[in-house]
Amino acid sequence: MMSMYSASRLARRFCATLATAQAAIVGQAAAAATRKTAKKHRSVYKKLSNLGSRGGKMEETLNKLTMEGITIIKHDFVRYAKDLRKNRLPQRALEVFDWMEKKEIAFTGSDHAIRLDLIAKTKGLEAAESYFNTLDPSSKNRSSYGSLLNCYCVEREEDKANAHFDEMVDLNLVTNSLPFNNLMAMYLRLGQYDKVPSLVAAMKEKNISPCAITYSMWIQSCGSLNDLDGVEKVVEEMKGDSSWDTFANLASIYAKAGLYGKAEASLKSLEEKMNPHKRDSYHFLISLYAGISNASEVYRVWELLKKRHPNVNNSSCLAMMQALSRLNDMEGIKKIFKEWESTCWTYDMRVANVMISSYLKENKYEEAEAVFNGAVKKCKGQLSKGRQLLMVHLLKNDQAGLALKHLEAAVLDQDKNWSWSSELIGSFFLHFEKSKDVDGAEELCKTLAKWSPLGSESYTLLVKTYVAAERACHGMRERLEKQGIEIDGEMEGLLSKICP
Repeated sequence: MMSMYSASRLARRFCATLATAQAAIVGQAAAAATRKTAKKHRSVYKKLSNLGSRGGKMEETLNKLTMEGITIIKHDFVRYAKDLRKNRLPQRALEVFDWMEKKEIAFTGSDHAIRLDLIAKTKGLEAAESYFNTLDPSSKNRSSYGSLLNCYCVEREEDKANAHFDEMVDLNLVTNSLPFNNLMAMYLRLGQYDKVPSLVAAMKEKNISPCAITYSMWIQSCGSLNDLDGVEKVVEEMKGDSSWDTFANLASIYAKAGLYGKAEASLKSLEEKMNPHKRDSYHFLISLYAGISNASEVYRVWELLKKRHPNVNNSSCLAMMQALSRLNDMEGIKKIFKEWESTCWTYDMRVANVMISSYLKENKYEEAEAVFNGAVKKCKGQLSKGRQLLMVHLLKNDQAGLALKHLEAAVLDQDKNWSWSSELIGSFFLHFEKSKDVDGAEELCKTLAKWSPLGSESYTLLVKTYVAAERACHGMRERLEKQGIEIDGEMEGLLSKICP
């Protein structure tokens, strides 16, 4: 007969087993629910993000979703807006907030901060200021004040940024490194590198500890000031808190200073901290190793990248070819390009342009043109940058006729997303001016005018060609007036020589 102890133990086992089974069932159900929710969010976000390409309206779409009985809470809407902003769709993100406002959904200070940022991105700084000024006092907190400060800093409005920061200090809203970091980022953009160390000192006076971002910008400012001792002091202060950005900055600074040994040591440390799942990490290492002329390390990291990510994409090939171009490794560039062309799913003109540029550096125009002609048959994107590379090379080698044919082909392609560079147009006119070829300059103007009206810069260069050729043009003044070109002092002096 079973003892009381055995029976009791058996009962406990049974209960424990039952509890485990029930917990497993509950866990499976929870996991299934999580997957279902995640799938719903992906589906909704996809609909919202695709509105731009399909010309749909955000308000109608969100109304339809709610009428269909899809459960979406306020947190979800804010999440969609954040994701849209993250993926560079600020107008769509703002439309989500506008819809929420119409539905009288209450906003927190953080919500107002996000909306303010979106208004600045889509409607401008003045609209963002107006929005901030209409907020009730309870909504003017650290988040909304900080968001407006960031807007000022992004737009490099130094006076407004500093006045707003001082107001935040007076209201005791500066309690962490973020507002200081905003100002530091602004001064780095403005090239006022010496302002960053003083901001760090002001932080410390307030007993606010620098964060990893602060240290990164501090190092960057010291490097820009060529203050290597300052860089070393910052690194020493950080001690074990160094991040990926820290070592990336250090490597760039040391490489620029020609301290390749220290740059390489920083890159080794950076490699230890990098995320191997991100291709960009390898791209960055490849680029920096090329910057210190270390070809063996470039190839080593390239092999690591291919091992971790066997399906090498266009961005990876581009990064590698750009690095090899800096190393003048023509054979390596040709090898990577050939491998890429035979396996790529989408023809990326940026990769072809590196090959074209590399051939032109070796004065191999025919090979470069062959790559371009091959790209014409395969690429569905813009070809204009490749054409421009060929044209600049031809002009440098006094082959303006061929260059002009490429320009005419670009116009026939009607690639309206491309505007010619001042370097290219300047090269054309310089050639015609030196060769005193007025007819060639006029033919260029005729081709450019098919694209868009000529500006004062182009007409100035045209008139200079007439002057160089000592050729009169009595109708030039009337021609300029008809085109609405302002005749300034320089132009008046040129015109006096060709149409007195």
